[in-house]
Amino acid sequence: MRLDFSTLAPRDAYQWMISTILPRPIAWVSTIAPDGTTNLAPFSFFQGVCANPPTLMFVPVNNRQGLKKDTVRNIEAVPEFVVNLVPRRLADQMNSCAALLPYGESEFETFGIKPAPSDRVRPPRVADAPVAFECRLHQIVNIGEGPLAAHVIFGRILAAHVRDDVLGADGKPDVRKLDLIGRLGGEEYTTTRDIFTIERPD
Repeated sequence: MRLDFSTLAPRDAYQWMISTILPRPIAWVSTIAPDGTTNLAPFSFFQGVCANPPTLMFVPVNNRQGLKKDTVRNIEAVPEFVVNLVPRRLADQMNSCAALLPYGESEFETFGIKPAPSDRVRPPRVADAPVAFECRLHQIVNIGEGPLAAHVIFGRILAAHVRDDVLGADGKPDVRKLDLIGRLGGEEYTTTRDIFTIERPD
């Protein structure tokens, strides 16, 4: 099979991409509006970028009407956010935050997700997340227009919170204890518990 992406409708291109670029880690992003209302939403186009300076990125795409997600609107107004990582035990709560709530309605409150104060940024973090990265906006790169067009958000990592119970004997995160989930195609997910090792060449 050969796909010509130049002729695919955006929705078809999106489906092929999310069904083949696998697995994708999930950024559960908390933001805050100028009036103090919080927002919490998951994004599976997410990755670390570099360590000098420490930077990550995630990508909210426009909705089917071509409008920006609440996360983008909040970051444009208050250029700070927290990327919370998602373990298997929080998967259902994370998924509930994909619901389309009216702007200004907090997912923390609506879905009973416990917040915790951040140290360096105004948006709260998810209290039960095993890892949370506090970030300041570095840059937003807009790609395309209309439905499914993207806003690539780069964030400078200012601080991280790592739960003690996910650390191994060496003091570093243990991937088995983290038990993070990744997005697959459709409504399927995977976890980080299936592990194998390959020694990297010098």
